[in-house]
Amino acid sequence: MTRIALIHALAHSVAPINEAFARDWPEAVRMNLLDDSLSADLSRGGRGLDEAMHERFQRLAQYAVDTGANGILFTCSAFGSCIEAVARRHAGIPVLKPNEAMVAEAAQGGGRLGLIATFAPTLESMPREFPGSVELVTALAAGAMEALNRGDVQQHDELVAAQAKALKERGCARIALAQFSMARARAACEAASGLPVMTTVDSAVRALRERA
Repeated sequence: MTRIALIHALAHSVAPINEAFARDWPEAVRMNLLDDSLSADLSRGGRGLDEAMHERFQRLAQYAVDTGANGILFTCSAFGSCIEAVARRHAGIPVLKPNEAMVAEAAQGGGRLGLIATFAPTLESMPREFPGSVELVTALAAGAMEALNRGDVQQHDELVAAQAKALKERGCARIALAQFSMARARAACEAASGLPVMTTVDSAVRALRERA
């Protein structure tokens, strides 16, 4: 039986990915590890992805491996180099960045891609992961993460969807939601923009099911 470790830096990421697994790969055994201080420390620390942050990710991954995980999925998209280092150390199992599978799928499509995030550091690290062939336009849904934190899911979805509509007006042919916590806004974005919307959640489950 396949055991997948889901490692979270935001509490809001837990439900979307578990719902996707329950829907698309219910046979997989899931374990969830949450350290919600990771994102907070990255935002306020000013040191970026330093040696201490890398070591924290290595410790989380080693714990997952020690419990028998056959694959690891990190669900916060602002820690790319930390996750890449984990993947190198644990090359015998699939270790995925949250956006890795969606980036690969995006590279297969055509037209300008609008990338929306609600966490500003994500827009600093994630665009570099797309190949040069993808014409990318980024947008920050300011205030959406704060709305989600206080439980106002409707405002979260509306703020994200407003950016989807704006990206269509900027010439985008498709939309990508950068964070797992944003997957819930997919339908609202499709309705607001009339464009196809990709989520990291759905792409990640597909990729892990093929590789694990």
